[in-house]
Amino acid sequence: MKLLLPIASLLVVFALWKLSFQISVTRTLETPKQRGICWVAGRRKITENEFRKPEDLHVNWISQTPFGWQRDAGLPEIITHTSGEKMWWGESDEGISETARVARTLKIKTLLKPHLWVGKGWPGDIQMKNDEDWSIWFSNYEKFILHYAELAEKNHLDILCIGTELQKTISKEKEWRGLIKKIRSVYHGPLTYAANFYLEFEKIAFWDELDYMGIQAYFPLAKSKDPTLSELVQGWKTPLAEIEKVQRLFNKPVIFTEIGYRSTHDASIEPWRWPRAEDSSEACDEAQATCYRAFFQAVWNKKWLAGAYFWKWYPQGPHRLGAIDFTPQEKPAEKVMLEYFSK
Repeated sequence: MKLLLPIASLLVVFALWKLSFQISVTRTLETPKQRGICWVAGRRKITENEFRKPEDLHVNWISQTPFGWQRDAGLPEIITHTSGEKMWWGESDEGISETARVARTLKIKTLLKPHLWVGKGWPGDIQMKNDEDWSIWFSNYEKFILHYAELAEKNHLDILCIGTELQKTISKEKEWRGLIKKIRSVYHGPLTYAANFYLEFEKIAFWDELDYMGIQAYFPLAKSKDPTLSELVQGWKTPLAEIEKVQRLFNKPVIFTEIGYRSTHDASIEPWRWPRAEDSSEACDEAQATCYRAFFQAVWNKKWLAGAYFWKWYPQGPHRLGAIDFTPQEKPAEKVMLEYFSK
């Protein structure tokens, strides 16, 4: 009989914790969606003028992306530059802080999303050859990400992304959990991780340690050029089922930390494909706009979706590859953003 009371007490405590957790998640899901754009760092200082167009589009969040440099995906060295003449102002500590300050004056919040630039590869290639190198890599990555955790805390940035597309590192669950604990000791705001849409977000075991599940949402939606809107909406069914399976397991709100499409007829086939000057894809603004509309129709109103960040936005105007680039600026996709962001 004496054992029943402690067990009953534990059950009560667990029930109260579960209720508190569910209320917390519900409140998160009921907050205004993050109507985001991926802000491209520029060479020169910005002013409120660069935010006028995003403000007109009802954008209420930007993501900022400083870089660390890893010359080889198989070597553990990570180089971090935070200031200096060789780097663009917008990627420096000063630039990140000032951009966030100016954005805040217009009630636009900031997601800080540090990223590793890998020589002759991408972050998903990072994999060490042995345990010793893994230990060195995590030690170096800890220095890198804790610097930006301190910057985020100092400037009261609104969300910190602790990693991006590091899919061959996520099996090191113990190391990631330890790193998250250290990050939380420095930065006291919400955390997310930006997982690749393919073979990563569904494999992460430490989502329970974070506040948002982040996905780089470049899901293929079609197999042929110029699909119809209904075909693209249909194309979201499989990705949505995969996302919802993981979301139900961890009961966390989801952010599309990146989503975007090139202005080409084949944009929905391989949305992740990077545009280049020698790209033979034919420009088509309407195909991009249709991809945007399909996202808003199929995904935007999902209760578990806390927001999305469109790749990408140039503060000083569209890139020289704008005709086939991801940016929606001065294209029909921009009008689709306005239509849905203003609701």
